Amino acid sequence: MIAKIEKFTDSTYFTNALKATISAVIPVLVCTYFNHFEIGFTIALGTFLTYPCDIPSSLKHKINGIIVTAFLVAGINLLINLTYPIPYIFYPLFPLLIFILAMLSVYGQRATFTSFSALLSASLSFAHMHTGLEMLQYSGLILTGGLFYLLISLLFHYIRPYRYAELQVAECIKLTAKYLKLRGDLWNSTADRKVILEKQLHLQVELNDIHHNIRRVLIGKQINAVSSNQNRKMLIAFVSLVEILELALSTSFDHNRLHQKFDKHPKTLATYQNLAYNLASTLKQLSKNIVKRTNFIPEHTLRTNLTALENAIGEYENELGKTEASEGVLMLKTMLEYAEKQIEKIKIIERTFTSVSNNYDFKGKDKDLEKFLTPQYYPISTFIENISFSSTIFRHSLRLTIAIILGGLIGKFLPFQNVYWILMTTIIIMRPGYGLTKQRTIQRVIGTVIGGIIAFSILSLMPNHFILSILAVLCMLLGFAFAQINYTVSATFVTMYIVFIYGILTTDYLDVIQFRIVDTLTGGLLAYLANHFLWPSWEYIKAPEYLEKSIIANRNYLKEIFTYYTQKGEVTTSYRLARKNAFIEIGNLMASFQRMSQEPKSKQKNMLLLYKLTELNHSLLSSTASLGTYTQSHKTTPSSRAFTIVVEKVLKNLEQSIDILENKEILELDEASNKEIANRFTELKNIRENELKKVDNIDEEAFVIKMQEAQLVIEQLIWLTNLSEGILKSTKKLMEN
Repeated sequence: MIAKIEKFTDSTYFTNALKATISAVIPVLVCTYFNHFEIGFTIALGTFLTYPCDIPSSLKHKINGIIVTAFLVAGINLLINLTYPIPYIFYPLFPLLIFILAMLSVYGQRATFTSFSALLSASLSFAHMHTGLEMLQYSGLILTGGLFYLLISLLFHYIRPYRYAELQVAECIKLTAKYLKLRGDLWNSTADRKVILEKQLHLQVELNDIHHNIRRVLIGKQINAVSSNQNRKMLIAFVSLVEILELALSTSFDHNRLHQKFDKHPKTLATYQNLAYNLASTLKQLSKNIVKRTNFIPEHTLRTNLTALENAIGEYENELGKTEASEGVLMLKTMLEYAEKQIEKIKIIERTFTSVSNNYDFKGKDKDLEKFLTPQYYPISTFIENISFSSTIFRHSLRLTIAIILGGLIGKFLPFQNVYWILMTTIIIMRPGYGLTKQRTIQRVIGTVIGGIIAFSILSLMPNHFILSILAVLCMLLGFAFAQINYTVSATFVTMYIVFIYGILTTDYLDVIQFRIVDTLTGGLLAYLANHFLWPSWEYIKAPEYLEKSIIANRNYLKEIFTYYTQKGEVTTSYRLARKNAFIEIGNLMASFQRMSQEPKSKQKNMLLLYKLTELNHSLLSSTASLGTYTQSHKTTPSSRAFTIVVEKVLKNLEQSIDILENKEILELDEASNKEIANRFTELKNIRENELKKVDNIDEEAFVIKMQEAQLVIEQLIWLTNLSEGILKSTKKLMEN
């Protein structure tokens, strides 16, 4: 229990919550001491409104983002106070303002949070309308709060400049270990491979997110500042983790065939599975040590496990004889080679966190790092291009604007005490997707009810203002801390915080809180209904777009591998970018499927077919990465015409799939071309056989082994061709339905 609390208090979520709480509490305490509670509360409001945009990034982007948000939320408050007394200006302006602020989300994650803060500022402006000089003073205090939050955030940054990056790398190591553990599970003869694959796909989504966060922090620092030794170490670890994942994805085994092959020799596969599990457990242990900041002492000696596998292979070969065991030995040596590479990369990560300094050579991997980051620029053309019903953000902005107008009308013409609370709840709950909005509505209602019951119980037992103040601060801290972990728990603590504040400020808090609960339910209902009925962004409409992006990314990755195969030399930046995009897009496709699963059954159109296409694209990526890994780690002969034809066939299938998704006409499949492909596979085998016969001093046994190795590559190409044809046929079926 204590360990869990320590882990939670050391987490990024808790640190961010602590920043917001400290920057809000200090102004209130100081100003209350001088009998100016209202001033302190307004400054605290400014910190609350600025806090959401403080997301992980380089220091420059952090400062710019917080300053822009602070000025924006203060400016919005001033603008609404200025125009509210003039109906013919205010009523046309307010909906337009809400729409424009919501549309800022087209500029990325930080802009989305800035948009959220500005919208909250717009809704909270109705809580206290000001006139004359008071307007400037109030907006100025909100701006002061935002700038004070910047000061606190910078203070935290300089106290522990690399802690966030360390925790993200530790989480990435843990998720990578989980991925390797799932690969180990595949070696159980009774393993449900379909379930394991689904878990791997879900994990891919999480890994994509964490990779994005790490790139944004580490690469941003690498580019914008003199790279410190600590930053470099974490970048080394991150590069190695990406390579571990790629190697795991690219090295697939035919488990059914292997179980049949070694049915009478279970010890061999059991030895390998033990090694596979220990690869995962070593990474998991390393992750824990990074979080706890303790020395890493490995529980498993991976080199010993590797030696045990080598001995098991030797025993298998001696038992059957070299000729009979040759095919099995080749399979086992492929597994051994994979394990050796993974151990090498794990050892690199170990050294980065256990050595004072290291001389790891990036070998050009740190070249053009800035290309792996999303560019930070905000052209007006992006805004204009998204003013279309094909844009999810545009639909969301329209929905939100109408919901806010309806909320204002309901609050004006019905006996609601605080209109701004309805508007604020709608803004907080409503999201572009139906599934998340529905989930948040339910969680918010549950949290509000539970929090209200607990808080009222405490108020009735302990009305002491000092105790309530301490509880309010604690609930504020926990409410912020759980916002990204468990929204129900977060809503519970936020509700308790609000109840305690009203318990301190007023004696009729019971009536006030009852109105707040009704306002919350109204705002949540508005958000849910708007998402369901006003231009809903059902995932089955967007899924083909994610599918197309995934196929395009796989095609580009295969093209880069083919270019590398034909030209040889060093791995280029374009190759690594294509690999990164292929990983990201398969994760985005899986995320689309996840969102669809949260939608009403009637809107889950072609769900099984979409999942099949997700699996096919994942397998294609795995097969493509396998080919890329092989060409990098083996000396390959010049590209033959037969190899070129096979790759071109795969690319053609993918191009046709893209054309179908873009509603372009395509020619019917040419059966003769499929027959030609089969001939090319035979030709590839013959070419390799002739090459080996020309080699001097090659004995029969070595010749057989080399031919079996060639056969494995050919089988990979056959699998690649079959997958691309499966994608083509399934895509055609998807668009016909």
